[in-house]
This record gives sequence, C-alpha cells and structure tokens, in this order.
Amino acid sequence: MRRREFITLVAGATAWPLAARAQQPAMPAIGFLNSASRDTFANLLRAFGQGLKESGYVEGENVTIIYRWAENQVDRLPVLAAELVRRKVAVIVANGPAVFAAKAETTTIPIVFLVPEDPVKLGLVASLARPGGNLTGINFFLGELTAKRLDLLRELVPGAARVAVLVNPANIAIETTLRDVQSAASAIGLQIQVLNASTSGEIERAFAALARDRPDALFVGPDAFFTGRRVQLVNLSSRHAMPTAYGARDFAEAGGLVSYGASLTDTYRQVGAYVGRILNGAKPADLPVVQASKFELVINLPTARMLSLIMPSMLLARADEVIE
Repeated sequence: MRRREFITLVAGATAWPLAARAQQPAMPAIGFLNSASRDTFANLLRAFGQGLKESGYVEGENVTIIYRWAENQVDRLPVLAAELVRRKVAVIVANGPAVFAAKAETTTIPIVFLVPEDPVKLGLVASLARPGGNLTGINFFLGELTAKRLDLLRELVPGAARVAVLVNPANIAIETTLRDVQSAASAIGLQIQVLNASTSGEIERAFAALARDRPDALFVGPDAFFTGRRVQLVNLSSRHAMPTAYGARDFAEAGGLVSYGASLTDTYRQVGAYVGRILNGAKPADLPVVQASKFELVINLPTARMLSLIMPSMLLARADEVIE
C-alpha cells in the first residue's frame, strides 16, 4: 500500500467515531423549578426519578435535569424560569408558586405542574380532561382536605373551641385555604384565629402569639415553605404543648402529632411519569390533569402521650401508619 493511501485510510478511520458522536441526538433536559430548597426534597426527588424510570428515562443516562430552587424566595422564580426557557429545556416541572412564573415565560415548552387546588380555577388549564395549551399536571387536593384535618383535631381534642390556623400569605391557594377552613370550622362550631408566616422569624412570632392567646389547637396550612420548616414547626408545637394537625406525613415523621393529606411521594412519582410521556412525544394539551388518589393518615403516638392526649381506638384503626 502506498504511503499516501495509508495515511488517508488511517485519517478516515480516526474521524468515524467523531462523526458518529456528532450525529448522536443531544440528551433532553428537564427544567425542575421549585419554590423551596433542595435539602427538604430528597425523598420526593427519588419518587420523581422513579416516575421517570417508569417511562424509560434515567437521570445522567438518557436525560439531564437542571434544578432551580428559589429557597423560599418567590420573587426569584421569574428569573429562574426565564433561565430555564433560555436554556431550551424540553419540559419544565413546577410546583404551585413556580408554575405561574413558568407559564409567564413560555407558551411552547411543556409544563407539568403540582398544585394544591383546581387548576381550572387557577387559570392554568381549560379543563381537567383536555387541558389545552402547554400545561398539565397533578392536583393534590390540599384545600379539599381541610375539613377532615379539622375533624381530626376535634377527635384528638374533644373540648376544643378555638383553633389557630397558620398560613403563608404568599401561597397561591391561601384564599381557598382560608375559605375552606372558615367553612369547615363553622360547620363543627369552632372559632379560628388566623396567623401569617412566610419567614422563619415570622413563624417564631406566630408561636409567641399562640403562647399569649392559648388556642386549643393549631392547624398548619398546606405550603412548601412550611414543609421545609417542619422541624422548626414541630419543635415549637412541642415546646408550647400545642396539639397540631399538618398536611403531609413529613411532619408526623419529624415528631408532629398528626398529618393527613395526599401522598406527596406518590404525587411526584406521577409527575415523573407524565414528564417521561411528554419526552416520548405526548402533548400536554392531550394529557388529562391527574387527581391525587392516595391519601395518608399518620399519627405520632409519643407526641400524643407527651401532650397527654387519649388516642381514640377508631382513629388508630383508620391510620395508615402509627409511629410508636
């Protein structure tokens, strides 16, 4: 073989892998936009990854995820959403406060949301069955469960007449939550005292007000910020010997008295599966909004004993988990 022909052959062989790599499609990217902080989401991110896997996607293997956390500073969300849009992600996952920031930035990139109330009322979709547009997702019914959580407090504290309600004024569902609480409380003869908190310092001040006014029990409204501050909330409730009901099992696992609400791990798994379907070609406009269907009642018995509460046997029988 002539020297010139040999060099040409070797050069061509060397170029083949480079050309093959250049022709490979780019790995799709998911934008994960959340109002909270990552350190409170470890178990939910695992559930999200499981949902993705059910649709054939594994982070780092055939999909990449760009995480953007607002660290409970909702005013940062528009900037973070705009960044994800500039990076041309294939789909955006957004929780309640973040979905409006994402929606304002794009009408073309698919958005999968997690919201605590009817997304039609929130103006996110045209209907539950046929969302239309570029949004679909999960409704996990936090507002609709308000009456049941108040009933739990009444069962645990039979003589309760006044219940404090802690809410985050920045929450997208605050009006619905307060309306539901007031309606449910009136139906069973409870008076409510509303306390607002959107920072750690405001939580401390809210409990100072509780110590002064001494309501019979506390209802913590559904909110991602409160979930992130669950240890602070549970510790303050214990310090002030305040029977408290929460909306997610994370609180009961951290030492809270009782929690009742949709399973957030199951919800995030469903979101992961929906994102995978969109990556596989489904359109958000054609994917019905999923209604949460798995709910959990978790009771913390050591906390009940610390509060000198007698746990009704029928309530224990209904619980999905009793922490001993």
